Amino acid sequence: MNPISYITANLVARPVGFNMTGGWMQGDDATHDLFRPAERFAARFDEMIGSIRALGYTSVDLWCAHLHPSWATVRHLEAARSVLDKHGVTVTAYPCHWGSSIEDLRLIARVLEALGTDLISGNHGLLASDRPALVRELRALKLRFAYENHPEKDGTAMLTKIGQGDADVLGLAYDTGWAVTNGFDALAALPTVLPRLFHLHAKDVKPRRAGQPTGFALIDLGHETCTLGDGVAGIEAVIRQAVAGGFTGPIGIEHEPETHDPADDCRESLVRVKKWLS
Repeated sequence: MNPISYITANLVARPVGFNMTGGWMQGDDATHDLFRPAERFAARFDEMIGSIRALGYTSVDLWCAHLHPSWATVRHLEAARSVLDKHGVTVTAYPCHWGSSIEDLRLIARVLEALGTDLISGNHGLLASDRPALVRELRALKLRFAYENHPEKDGTAMLTKIGQGDADVLGLAYDTGWAVTNGFDALAALPTVLPRLFHLHAKDVKPRRAGQPTGFALIDLGHETCTLGDGVAGIEAVIRQAVAGGFTGPIGIEHEPETHDPADDCRESLVRVKKWLS
């Protein structure tokens, strides 16, 4: 069975009391502030991983704001490894939209070595500025990189982003929620992206709200995430067909509400994905 993981970015709004009125970066910045202090990291990381394990997950995709290359010390890395081992949780991928140089990529690699994964999901500046250098360094570091779609309008645009060839180290992290928000059919695009799929970011979204803006940036963009199967992304069919088409990589459950704790929703999403895969 494909690894089913909890994407820890689901908790982006937690440090601001699940009232993220300032957009994504409000939660992102608050998460850095919460986890950066080395003397408090172990306890806070332990609480987070323990709470995710209590939902039934044995794997996580560790969002970089929870252990960032720019500030992670040996003390942070050793504490993270100890906590993961304590709870019996593995790391399947490292979602990260950061970095523009070889040096930055090597800092990311340092974190991945401690976490025990080889997969970066997100974006890195070298993909656009110097793709050959990115490919060479990924191979040297024994890492894989999966570009995550955000602005793309179709599957072909996603493939164009990573370019042809180098499929051993360059692939895709398919975010089904952003597919729908950007106006394309997540299921219809699957055959296009499947040959390069490293990581499925399984995300469902509600229909765009009508009426006055709510004051929550993602909701007002039409990117209101929800329990898998309760939205309009056709996520059950996407997961079933991806696996039937030969996808064996991790399925990351992603749900990042601005207004409430996603714990119960993510517990139910895990139950549903296991049922769909069985």
